[in-house]
Amino acid sequence: MTTELMPPAILLMGPTASGKTELAVELAKHLPVDLISVDSALVYRRMNIGTAKPEPGVLSQAPHRLIDICDPEQAYSVAQFRQDALREMADITATGRIPLLVGGTMLYFRALQEGLSNLPESDPAVRANLEQRLAREGLAVLHEQLGEVDPEAAGRIHANDPQRILRALEVWEISGQPLSKLQGEKRESGMPYRAIKLVRAPAERSVLHERIERRFHAMLQQGFEQEVRSLILRPGVVPDLPSMRAVGYRQMVGYLLGDYGYDEMIEKGIAATRQLAKRQFTWLRREEHAHWLDESGDILEQALAVIRAEIGDRSFS
Repeated sequence: MTTELMPPAILLMGPTASGKTELAVELAKHLPVDLISVDSALVYRRMNIGTAKPEPGVLSQAPHRLIDICDPEQAYSVAQFRQDALREMADITATGRIPLLVGGTMLYFRALQEGLSNLPESDPAVRANLEQRLAREGLAVLHEQLGEVDPEAAGRIHANDPQRILRALEVWEISGQPLSKLQGEKRESGMPYRAIKLVRAPAERSVLHERIERRFHAMLQQGFEQEVRSLILRPGVVPDLPSMRAVGYRQMVGYLLGDYGYDEMIEKGIAATRQLAKRQFTWLRREEHAHWLDESGDILEQALAVIRAEIGDRSFS
């Protein structure tokens, strides 16, 4: 099927705290769209404040699919997201409506558009051995080994990221091939949709930094500390879970475990969120055929104009 004949899908992307959700909700008032969340933290139940999860009133007005679909002690992979998102998109399209995917997890957007690499499934025995080595030898040794077998992956993966280091070594031990090589070999094709890509991001990085700081302090006032305290008391919720390594949660867990004080936690949380935004900008600049909305103008009208121009004579509500 040629691109022109594919059903449309709207991809609303942007860095954290840029106002993506607000725009998506407004678009849902004007267009025949159903929303799908593209956020690796919003999938978790009971993680509401630190993820800036839309309020129940907002979700009742504009329901988001793929929010609150697993517990914090569970892992949720990129492959699971792709499978779930494509299923929801097909369901929406079958009703004659348009999927609107909104979020800031750029790896999810990339996997959806380009497919996944041909990586082996996790092997419990191999993973257990690597975890024992981690406890015995330390993360620095494992990262150094990764640098020997897969320099490209080692250069891309932070030396303090145990999950990704262990996964890269696991792939090497199972397949005998570097993770970076396998990631370049696509197993699946892209999504069977014509993507209309919108980017919402402040032109001035300082504006976003101020929003991030204000939002972090607002989260603290809303009870973020209590939320994390209750989470780490749940059976099976440990600090190295993917859910607890989410930005903000990792820093709050460190404070609750006594690694540093309250003020330092705030500084670390804000700094980590700003670093996340910087990484998101890097991903966004690589997006081809994306329409960057001008924050100095009417964002909603710009977005509607782009969508209507792309879709053509489709009727709108």
